[in-house]
Amino acid sequence: MLREYRKKRKLTQEKLAELIDVDTRTIQRIESGDCDPSLKTLRKLINILQISDEDIIIFMKEIELILT
Repeated sequence: MLREYRKKRKLTQEKLAELIDVDTRTIQRIESGDCDPSLKTLRKLINILQISDEDIIIFMKEIELILT
């Protein structure tokens, strides 16, 4: 889901990483499901990518499924 929002905003992984002050590898790992974003990073992603409330809930459910 994150990848789709990033592409919709026409951002590269590198540019998104720069905007939220993380390594590009962090964006790659979040997009691939290898790691979950911290709350601080998640808030930045939501703001920059303008993720809807409904999609935030869906994303959080996906993370929960991965963690269980």
